[in-house]
Amino acid sequence: MNKNYLPLILLLFAAAACTERIDIKLDETCTRLVVDGSITTDSLPSTVTLKKSSGYFYNAPSPKVTGATVSIFDGTTSYPLIETIPGQSGIYSSRDPLPGKTGNEYTLHVLLPEAISGHSSFEASSMLCPVVSIDSVTTIFHADWGKEGVWAIQLYAQEPGNEVNYYMFNWFRNGVPMSDSIQKKIVMDDQFINSKYMAGIDIFYIDNTHGWETLKAGDTITLQMSGITKKYLNFILQVQQAGFNLPFFTGPPANIQGNIGNGGSGYFTAYSNSFATTIVK
Repeated sequence: MNKNYLPLILLLFAAAACTERIDIKLDETCTRLVVDGSITTDSLPSTVTLKKSSGYFYNAPSPKVTGATVSIFDGTTSYPLIETIPGQSGIYSSRDPLPGKTGNEYTLHVLLPEAISGHSSFEASSMLCPVVSIDSVTTIFHADWGKEGVWAIQLYAQEPGNEVNYYMFNWFRNGVPMSDSIQKKIVMDDQFINSKYMAGIDIFYIDNTHGWETLKAGDTITLQMSGITKKYLNFILQVQQAGFNLPFFTGPPANIQGNIGNGGSGYFTAYSNSFATTIVK
């Protein structure tokens, strides 16, 4: 045997001797109710989705929670939410448009036909915060940014400066939501813009190499600005940092703090909306 190969052979034997099979046992028994719901100032029905959390190796869609009794209470009146396909969908919606009012606190009540983790009743509350009116929105193309250029969606609005405010932004192209996952939403406080006029602040950047989302002349672009609570802003940041999207129905890799009582996961939120539209030149 060539003596030059002897150290390599000994190293391989040593590595093999240190190899040990490790069976990782994950706790798949802790099932939770997961809630994804909201009420806004828009004249639209309010919708809440209920599911059960599933294990890490669960390859099927997360189980829907059907047959629940769901309602939203505004401090005076309780509004029932009806399952869109009774006993099947796990999606509950108000029969009529249910626009919220700024300054009101809204409470979600959920009563399950069968208990999850020992609980059949769940609640969550959220204050509906105001939002400024958007004066206008524009788009600008930076040809010298990146490989093929970058689009920016810019905001023009007056920040009130009366208190600490928290904002969430979404955008739509030709009526289609483009920030349709929590990872694509933009959230911010008014620390650097408090009481200032936001004259062309960049909100979204769109890489022109992403052909499926880039802008073209004639596209209608709508920017949505929402007034949210600090707790909801923190929730979104936690989910984004953990790399999850909403609704997340598998067990998140971190202890993300929602607002669902009795050990539930997810979030029920209330927020106000302001919109502005422009046509790409």
